Amino acid sequence: MNSVLQNFLDVFREPSVIVGLIALLGLVLQRKSASDTVKGTIKAFVGFLVLAAGAGVVSDALTPFGDMFQHAFGVQGVVPNNEAIVGKVLTDYGSQAALIFFFGMVVNVLLARFTTFKFIYMSGHVALYLAAMIAVILIANGFSSWQAILWGSLAQGLITTMSPALVQPWMRKVTKNDNVALGHTGNFGIATSGLVGRLVGDSSKSTEDLKIPKGLGFLRDTTVVIATSMGIIYLLVTLVAGPGYVERELSDGQWYLLWAVMQAGKFAAGVFIILAGVRVVLAEIIPAFKGISEKLVPNARPALDVPIVFTFAPNAVLIGFLASFVGGLIGMGILVAVGGTIIIPGIVAHFMTGAASGVIGNATGGRRGAILGAMANGLLITFLPLLVLPFLGDVGLQNSTFSDADFGVSGLLIGGSVRIGHAAVIGLVVIALAAVFVSSALVTRRRAVAAATEAEAQPTH
Repeated sequence: MNSVLQNFLDVFREPSVIVGLIALLGLVLQRKSASDTVKGTIKAFVGFLVLAAGAGVVSDALTPFGDMFQHAFGVQGVVPNNEAIVGKVLTDYGSQAALIFFFGMVVNVLLARFTTFKFIYMSGHVALYLAAMIAVILIANGFSSWQAILWGSLAQGLITTMSPALVQPWMRKVTKNDNVALGHTGNFGIATSGLVGRLVGDSSKSTEDLKIPKGLGFLRDTTVVIATSMGIIYLLVTLVAGPGYVERELSDGQWYLLWAVMQAGKFAAGVFIILAGVRVVLAEIIPAFKGISEKLVPNARPALDVPIVFTFAPNAVLIGFLASFVGGLIGMGILVAVGGTIIIPGIVAHFMTGAASGVIGNATGGRRGAILGAMANGLLITFLPLLVLPFLGDVGLQNSTFSDADFGVSGLLIGGSVRIGHAAVIGLVVIALAAVFVSSALVTRRRAVAAATEAEAQPTH
């Protein structure tokens, strides 16, 4: 049984496999030729691998930067990092997490089929992380395995259905259509960025319209801007950390200034690879998904990982990352001032969710929205992980925790309920399910009334 679960986990924790299978299913349902089906499936699969490879390059460049930053400024504390904390959780609760993950996907598809929230969550890796957090919170606080799987699966399905819905109003502003959604555990912070941008920004002043003097025309190239900006940041922190630490601990003896420049270049290369992968995935998955939308879940939209928005506003990607990181530093400063546990900014989390927050904030509020919206995301992913720590049992004693805003919000709701009692968790899930169906019915009715009103307004011939 454990080997079957492990094989299942290996397959469905890979978002590239999920994207490839979804593309295959969509093309088959459209009765495409064997040649088109094979080509579309493989290109969607490989395209996501290209995207993932770029994310890996970015992560490899950012990880030593985080270590160097901590050393340079003498900061110690808890570092939010999904991969680090999930490794420990899956060791202890792997079977329960795998089953919550699987049945949560089933609930997601059923909710998409029978409600107006037509979002199929396709970011399998972060969905697995979410299932792991739900498993540890429920079991560490007294739920039996079968209870955790039952109620955890329902909670997982609800979160993965409603999280993309939260961002979709802003996504439509980014993509100029309603064909694709955002599926990531940072969606609450990203949606908050969109709201902040709408409230305080000016959408007419986009980050992509920055006026650059003719002598600095080379900065119109996104790759050059990213490499230059990150090069300055890396060099500054490297100089503070000192050559001794960098060459001994990080660069394997390579000259520390050259190492800093190389890391910045690798970061820019990673972003370039991500953008190339996104273009391939979008070109293949959207047409393939029509088969699923037409046959299984009418009007369904794929909810894809955050890099899917990077191509729409490349300048906002860098601005959002830096603004989110500044928000994290401000949050860390507040925690240092008040005492207690310190949350150190997780560089990868701030890049992925901060960049997306910058894109969304720019769509709703221009440059100001990109900066302030992403900064709000940075503050959220500083304080929310701290609030979830008490609900994680022994896992919460590690020097890491879950990093993204959705973990914080859902963990706080589930953890707070479980502390009240098991009945509170069950009540929370049942009420949330009822709310989804009621709100779906209201939206359907409102659309019907709007359509009828529009039809009546049409002139008769």
